[in-house]
Amino acid sequence: MYSIVDIETTGQGAKITEISILVFDGKKIIDEFTTLINPECRIPPFITNLTGITNAMVGGAPKFYEIAKKIEEITQDTIFVAHNVNFDYHIIQQEFKNLGFNFKRKKLCTVRLSRKLIPGLNSYSLGALCASQNITIKDRHRAKGDAEATSILFKKLLKLDTYGSVFHSFLNPKSRQATIPPLLPKKIVDQLSTKTGVYYFKNSKNEIIYIGKATNIKQRVLSHFYDKSKKEVAMCLEIENITFEETGSELIALLLESAEIKKHYPKFNRAQKRSNESIGLFSYEDRNGIVHLAYNRLKLIPNPLMKFYNETECRLFLEKLCETFELCPKYCHLQSNVSSCFHFQLKKCKGICRNQESTSSYNERVQNAIASIKYNTENFIIKETGRTKKEVGIVLVVNGIYKGFGYIDITEKPTSITNYYNHIASQKDNNDVKRILTAYLKKNSETTIPLKSSFVEAAPNLLF
Repeated sequence: MYSIVDIETTGQGAKITEISILVFDGKKIIDEFTTLINPECRIPPFITNLTGITNAMVGGAPKFYEIAKKIEEITQDTIFVAHNVNFDYHIIQQEFKNLGFNFKRKKLCTVRLSRKLIPGLNSYSLGALCASQNITIKDRHRAKGDAEATSILFKKLLKLDTYGSVFHSFLNPKSRQATIPPLLPKKIVDQLSTKTGVYYFKNSKNEIIYIGKATNIKQRVLSHFYDKSKKEVAMCLEIENITFEETGSELIALLLESAEIKKHYPKFNRAQKRSNESIGLFSYEDRNGIVHLAYNRLKLIPNPLMKFYNETECRLFLEKLCETFELCPKYCHLQSNVSSCFHFQLKKCKGICRNQESTSSYNERVQNAIASIKYNTENFIIKETGRTKKEVGIVLVVNGIYKGFGYIDITEKPTSITNYYNHIASQKDNNDVKRILTAYLKKNSETTIPLKSSFVEAAPNLLF
């Protein structure tokens, strides 16, 4: 027994405005439930233009909690069927979750079934599929019209699956078919690498919508499909293609991921989207010999200790540094227009601001704080696993600035910095890169090879 379901929603926020459920026994429709639903919020004009459902129409309609029992009962002991099933299923599931109930049904997606049983079409949208199969859709973008069209399509798919093997594989919880996004061909997933690298999710317009890194690309990609969070479900509904680039090394994968996110600005990446740092952290010594930590606009600081995307991020970092090294907020410019800092009362400052600590003692802790955010050496390479056994991955840092990564033949013995430059893809240095490298070096100092000054100075005219 199948429940063929279609819903209309408010779009952003995805509250249901209409639902239609057709109970199908494999041959005919034996029961039906269709109703408008009051979403308890305004319907955007563009949604009204698409569906024809207005705020006035849903004003007197039942709210979801009033029909939840009916939905639960009519779909009980049935397989939940929809076109792009995860969209309808998870919105309904979320509505039940908001009421404190768990809604769980086996699922079938007519998009994925059609890709398998009616291969070779340019589009698998409901409209395109119905046109290709001579199915007339009455009231397109209304729940009942779309549900009725889906039921006719579903009946055709049942007939095409002569031995039932395709339906069985999709219903098998261990089958990948049941979890792969509806627009994504299975062969693309089958061809994914199991090695370390970076992967790219793309939509129907070939736009990159998400970039990630993994030590096992295929395994990590599949984990996205099993994740039922709202963001992951929304993202998976858009995925039509996946490409990847092997890096050999997890460190290089991290660096490539960070650079690519800043280059492409994918809609589902958030953490590293920022690209323009504007605030710089620096130090200076006042007339009393006390070393200050301060910040200002980046263009006013010749050699910043660190760069930040905004003042808030910088202040949060400084506050952590203050706490870790027991520095004075007054001399870190976190508390202004005060004769002594408030932290002294909390015993978090040793009293430099009250002349109760020597300048030399305080300055020593400031220098330790500065050292903690610098590399141990200004010029070094990191040797990492290559993409093949015949190469080595390298990460290059010169004068404390990250220059990029690349690969060299395992038998090659560079004699100058120029040799390394010839093998790397030049990259931008930024705070995200510094965070990645600093975290790596704390755990993997043995892979770092310091470069002598004479080695670096062998190519003084290189513009990197």
